[in-house]
Amino acid sequence: MSISVRVQQEDFDLATEYQRLAQNKQCGAVVTFTGLVRDSAEGGLRGLELEHYPGMTEKALASIVEEAQKRWDLHGVTVIHRVGYLALNEQIVMVAVASGHRQAAFSAASFIMDYLKTRAPFWKKEHTEEGEHWVEAKQSDQQAAEQWSQQ
Repeated sequence: MSISVRVQQEDFDLATEYQRLAQNKQCGAVVTFTGLVRDSAEGGLRGLELEHYPGMTEKALASIVEEAQKRWDLHGVTVIHRVGYLALNEQIVMVAVASGHRQAAFSAASFIMDYLKTRAPFWKKEHTEEGEHWVEAKQSDQQAAEQWSQQ
């Protein structure tokens, strides 16, 4: 099984990452999710600054992938999360999961993303027209992650 967990400043190429996972001959599905920097409902966002705890972040992401492997029959997983300053519409995160069947790939990708949002040590600062401020964790993200403990 191919597993790649990366935290990096540089952008990534979705097509390259997809092709790497799709090469497995037992793979019947590859599900990808790519998160982008988007402006909030209030508007005025110029960009995000993402910080992390090196070493601990990669370990947390690897643990999340390991948990997904225990729950679903997977053939490959790639998780890439960017850090540093990112402007509007830039890629922030990619979760890609390969499996023999689509439902396992969809479920595992959703699980990984939900857990990433609540269990990986990333901090996000918004740069807006009015200034800068740290973003607090969202209750909706916590609720999404909690649904998996009931399954």
